[in-house]
Amino acid sequence: MRKTLLAGVALAAMAFSWPAAAELKFKPGEDSRFTWENFEELKKTDLKGETLTIFGPWRGEDEALVRSVLDYFTEATGVELKYSSSENYEQQIVIDTQAGSPPNIAILPQPGLIQDLASKGLLTPLDDADAQFVKDNYGAGESWVGLGTFKDKDGAEKFFAFPYKADLKSLVWYVPENFEEAGYEVPKTWEDMMKLSDQIVADGGTPWCIGLGSGGATGWPATDWVEDIMLRTAPPETYDKWTKNEIPFNDPAVVNALQIFADIATNDKYVNGGKAAVAATDFRDSPKGLFEIPPKCYMHRQASFISSFFPEGTKLGEDADFFYLPPMAAKPELGTPVLGAGTFASITKDSKAARAFIKFLEMPLAHEIWMAQSGLLTPLKTAKQEAYANEALKKQGDILVNASTFRFDGSDLMPGKIGAGAFWTGMIDLVGGKPAEAVATDIQKSWDAIK
Repeated sequence: MRKTLLAGVALAAMAFSWPAAAELKFKPGEDSRFTWENFEELKKTDLKGETLTIFGPWRGEDEALVRSVLDYFTEATGVELKYSSSENYEQQIVIDTQAGSPPNIAILPQPGLIQDLASKGLLTPLDDADAQFVKDNYGAGESWVGLGTFKDKDGAEKFFAFPYKADLKSLVWYVPENFEEAGYEVPKTWEDMMKLSDQIVADGGTPWCIGLGSGGATGWPATDWVEDIMLRTAPPETYDKWTKNEIPFNDPAVVNALQIFADIATNDKYVNGGKAAVAATDFRDSPKGLFEIPPKCYMHRQASFISSFFPEGTKLGEDADFFYLPPMAAKPELGTPVLGAGTFASITKDSKAARAFIKFLEMPLAHEIWMAQSGLLTPLKTAKQEAYANEALKKQGDILVNASTFRFDGSDLMPGKIGAGAFWTGMIDLVGGKPAEAVATDIQKSWDAIK
């Protein structure tokens, strides 16, 4: 799902310079959770007299968090750093780059937007060494290199976008006490998960809570389900072709994923409230059944952010926990795929400081400072896992680090009329009983119409 919905008139971007001596969140050398050697190494890069402008999506609390990371870069190098954002940052970066007044660094969460900028010659390729670094040091490194590689204005593929900060979607939430009381174990394979679902039904319970309601965006939670299933039933190359319309939406691999989801979501015995409740239930309310006494459901597949909608006071790891959405035992060659999203740093105006900043993002410290304050997950294997603010985040970080394949949210890679349009509405048709192949064919017709 596109996390940024445009609302109203864009606010003007605001930029702030750093003071000469920043207030560092954690004092260098005093906490073993952090790789302080990086800070000492940074000091060898003298950027005094240089200015670095960074444009990013983070505002509010997230902006305060990213600033706490950037403080270390400015303190060590002496650079004058200006960070800016905008309510409608997608349009703002296009305006700034096309007007010839781009920032040095643009950090963006939309691969499609990055591709558009790269194809117009508005991005500077990163070094080959940066791509190699990601390949060698990130969980599912080749996947992340692929996500950061785009075609330039001449059609040549180059590494333009360094991944920094990931989002994790491949999670199933549950209440440990409910599992313990019923004698259920966390499943390790998809097949075991479905056996557990049948066991819960046999015991008189309901295995799943699913809610697709989201106002004008109703349907989007189902797209995450389908994407996760695709990664567990088909090779990642097939997933890539699907998101690029190189295979049609009604390809057997896609129809199969749709059907697997439909078999769960339209089974009255499987879903809290029955199939009629799936589209009608708001996604923010959908996990509530986990916490009822007795539970109205035992499992809920949703991205990491859903914990924000758990009952107040819920302690992750105790009152609620999660497990990795398991792979299919019948498809061992697909490994442990992970679905998610993330932000990417690109050079929009080359400079010594811009290159130094990319090198900074390769340092564990650039990740650990944010990890320790919550809100950042990273696939960087060299970042200290003990830096995470809590065990739940550490578990999520472990999933990212140990992923065999990582793929970006497919609907976000598709044209807006499909990924945020026909795909969403198609999912409502699917849970309403329309055959998977017919749904897929209708979505493909919509895609064909925008060529």
